[in-house]
Amino acid sequence: MAKKVWRLFLEIIQDITLVLAAFVLVYLFLFRPHQVNGMSMYPSFHDKDFILSERISYRFREPKRGEIVVFKAPPTEVCAAIECEYIKRVVALSGEAVKVKDGTVFINGQPLVEEYLPDETVTSAGDFLHEDEEKVVPQDYFLFLGDNRGGSRDGRDFGFIAKEDIVGRAIFRYWPLLGFGSVANVGF
Repeated sequence: MAKKVWRLFLEIIQDITLVLAAFVLVYLFLFRPHQVNGMSMYPSFHDKDFILSERISYRFREPKRGEIVVFKAPPTEVCAAIECEYIKRVVALSGEAVKVKDGTVFINGQPLVEEYLPDETVTSAGDFLHEDEEKVVPQDYFLFLGDNRGGSRDGRDFGFIAKEDIVGRAIFRYWPLLGFGSVANVGF
C-alpha cells in the first residue's frame, strides 16, 4: 500500500513538473500576457484590458507599420526603474524620415494615412519630435505612437526604440470578454 501511495505521489509530482516546464517554455519563448495601463491606446484598447503578445515573428522579420507592439519602457521614463512595458503602434520604420507638421505625421515627406485612428485625430509634436523637424529613424530602431494622440506619452516624447527592446507583437485581447478576439494589426 505504501508503495502505491509513493508511486502515485511521484506521478503527480512528475505531471506538475511537466506542466510547469511547458508553461515556462511558452511564457519565455512564445506568448506573454500583458495588462493595458492607461488610455494611451484608446480606442483600440482601454485601461485594464488584457492582451496576449507573441514573441516569435520579430525574430524572423522586421515590425511592420501599423502593428501594435509591447516594448520595454525607455530608461528616461519614470516607470523604467520597475521595468514596466508600454503598448504602442509602429508608425515609422528604420531608415525612414519622420516629422509631425500641422497635426499630421509625415513619413519620407508624405502624410501618413492611419486608418486605425478616428478621423478627427490630431497628432501634436513632443519633447523629442518637434513640430516640422524631420528626424531619420536609425537602423534597428522604430517610432511607436499611442492611438490616443492627445493622451499618450510615446515616441514623440522619448524618441526611437531599439528592436531589441521589443517584447512582442500584440495578437489577442482576452479581457474584457466584450472585446475578446484578435488585435487589429494592420501591418503595411
